[in-house]
Amino acid sequence: MSGVHKINIKSLAINLGISLGVGILSGLLSMSGTDSFEDVVKPPLTPPSFIFPIVWTILFTLMGISAYLISQSEANNKSTALIIYGLQLAVNFFWPIFFFNMQAYLFSFIWLILLLILIIAMTVSFMSVNKTAAYLQIPYLLWAAFATYLNFGVFLLNPKL
Repeated sequence: MSGVHKINIKSLAINLGISLGVGILSGLLSMSGTDSFEDVVKPPLTPPSFIFPIVWTILFTLMGISAYLISQSEANNKSTALIIYGLQLAVNFFWPIFFFNMQAYLFSFIWLILLLILIIAMTVSFMSVNKTAAYLQIPYLLWAAFATYLNFGVFLLNPKL
């Protein structure tokens, strides 16, 4: 039975709770700003609004699973990986508030670049601890890059805001 690890349900639930909780709280805090977003000119390839919460739920779930895998590791550098994870989670938390509530589109774009840098740093640090945890972040990195394009497009197409 080597290679088979017992799942620590409590730790998995805590890690999922943290990641999903951050996403839910950020979503709730920015919900009032999403109404005015319907009137904003959007760039090509913007998905329908209902897609965003589905994708983000999947991504926050993958983040929680990855954080769980890192937390269960015996690697010496797992603390550094989890600190970077926490930093990117905090940056992620504030983006919708800046973007939707404050309509600070240029600032939000710059904030997303910071988030992308942190996602890359997190993925690299995860890779040195647990390759599966790192691979689970690839969809997040791709979606954040796409969100950066969308954010920049909104900034360019809505200069008066």
